[in-house]
Amino acid sequence: MHRPTPAPAPRRRTGSRTALVPAARLQGWVDRFAAGHGALVVDLDDGGLVLRAADGATASLKAPWPADGRPGRGATELERLASLATQERALGLLLIRRGGYAIAAASGSTILASKSGNRFVEARATAEHAFRIFSEYRVEYIVPGGDRTLVNQLLAHPALKSVAGRTRLAFLDVQEPRSAVLPKAAADACSIRITVSDGPVQQPPGARFSGA
Repeated sequence: MHRPTPAPAPRRRTGSRTALVPAARLQGWVDRFAAGHGALVVDLDDGGLVLRAADGATASLKAPWPADGRPGRGATELERLASLATQERALGLLLIRRGGYAIAAASGSTILASKSGNRFVEARATAEHAFRIFSEYRVEYIVPGGDRTLVNQLLAHPALKSVAGRTRLAFLDVQEPRSAVLPKAAADACSIRITVSDGPVQQPPGARFSGA
C-alpha cells in the first residue's frame, strides 16, 4: 500500500512581459486582463498603478511622463492615468545606433521637425543636428532609444548641455533608427507602459496526490 504523496507547492512563473498601450485603449486592455485573470484590486505604486488579479497575476502601469503639476483628470485612478497620458508634452527624440540616427522634436505623438542619417559617424555632427532642432522647439523630456552608450555619449557633448539635464523618459528599443520609425517612436513614448507578471501556476484537478 502506498501512501498518498503530496504534490509540490505551485511554482510561480518568473517571466514578465511589457506592453506599450495608448491611453485610448487602456480601458479595453484592463477589461481583457480582468477577463483572463479575475477580479482586480487597484493600488497606487510609485507614481503609477498596480492591478492585482484574483489569480495572483499583477500588472504595473506607468504613465509615459511625470505629472509635473499637471495631473490627469477622472473619477478613478485608471481614468486619471489615461488622462495624464493624453496630454501633449514636448518631446525630444534621440534614436541612435552605429548604423544610423534619427532625431526629432515632437508635440505628443506629432513630429514637428526631424533629421536622420544612415550612419552615426561622430557625436559632434549628430549633436549639432540635435541642438539645431531642439533650439527651435520646446523640449520638456528626452526620449532616448537605440544604443544606450551612444545616447549617453551624445548627451554628454557640450552642444547639448542645455538639454542634457532634462528628464529622460523610458528607453525605447529601436533597432534601425531612421526617419520612418520616428512616428511610431513618438507614439510609443506617449503610451502607458504595462508590465505583467503571472501568478502561481494552478495545479490541475486531481494532481494533489499520486499513488494509491
